[in-house]
Amino acid sequence: MLTTIIIAAIVVIALVWGVAIYNRLVRLRALVKEGFSGITVQLRRRADLVPNLVSTVEGYAAHERGVLTEVTAHRTDATNASGVAATAQADSAFTGMLGRLMAVAEAYPELKADANFRQLQSELSEIEEQLQGARRYYNATVRDLNSSIQSFPNVLFARPLGFSEAEFYTDADASIQHAPQVRFGAAES
Repeated sequence: MLTTIIIAAIVVIALVWGVAIYNRLVRLRALVKEGFSGITVQLRRRADLVPNLVSTVEGYAAHERGVLTEVTAHRTDATNASGVAATAQADSAFTGMLGRLMAVAEAYPELKADANFRQLQSELSEIEEQLQGARRYYNATVRDLNSSIQSFPNVLFARPLGFSEAEFYTDADASIQHAPQVRFGAAES
C-alpha cells in the first residue's frame, strides 16, 4: 500500500513537472511568434512611409528615376517574405536601397531643407530604431526558447512534444542589426 502511494506520488509529481515544462515551452514559442510579428509591424510601417519619402525626393531629383523606381518596387519585399531568413534577407536588401535613396537626397540641399522631407527623415529614423529593437527582442525570445529546448530535462519533453529551435533573425550582412547610416550634409548642432 505504501509503495503504491509513493509510486502514485512520483507519477503525479512527474506529470505536474512535465505540464510545467510544456507550458513554459508553449509560452516561449508564443513570445517568439510575437517577436517576429513586431518585426513585421515595423517593416510594414517603413514600407508605408516609403511612397511619401520617394514622392518628396522625386520632386527634387526626378532624373534619379532608377533609384526611386527600385525603392518603390521593393518596399514590401520584407513584409511579403515567408520565414525568418527570407524576411531578414529582404530587409537587408531594402535597408541598402534606402541608403542609396538617402545618398540621392544628399545631393540636393534644397531637399534637405524641405520641412516635409525632414519630417519623413525623422519618422524613418524612429522606425529604424523601433525595428532594431524589434529584432533584438525577437532574437532574445529565440535565445530563451532555444536554450529551454536544449536544456535538461526539457530536452526530454521538447522534441517528442513537437518543439524545435527557432531561427535567429540574421543575415550575412551585419548591417541589418543597425539603422542605415544616413547623413544629410554637415553635422548639425
